[in-house]
Amino acid sequence: MLVLSRQRDETIMIGDQIEITVVDIRGDKVRLGINAPRQVQVHRKEVYDSIKRENTEASNVQIDDLDLADDNLRRLDRRAGTGLQRP
Repeated sequence: MLVLSRQRDETIMIGDQIEITVVDIRGDKVRLGINAPRQVQVHRKEVYDSIKRENTEASNVQIDDLDLADDNLRRLDRRAGTGLQRP
């Protein structure tokens, strides 16, 4: 981890396109301004973790639903005697 000291109104560059500016310092809180291209998502860490968790849960549900649907199709095929083969 790189640790830098900055004062109010000083900026840090990440690559050529992301600027982080110290906007204000009040007690133990620092306000940062972030200038980044629109295609770069910027989130607080707790929000980012929540998004990742929700996406993982949603993808697991979708996979479970697909597996359940595939199992149901196999059962229907056996009952109908169609002999369809599923991978």
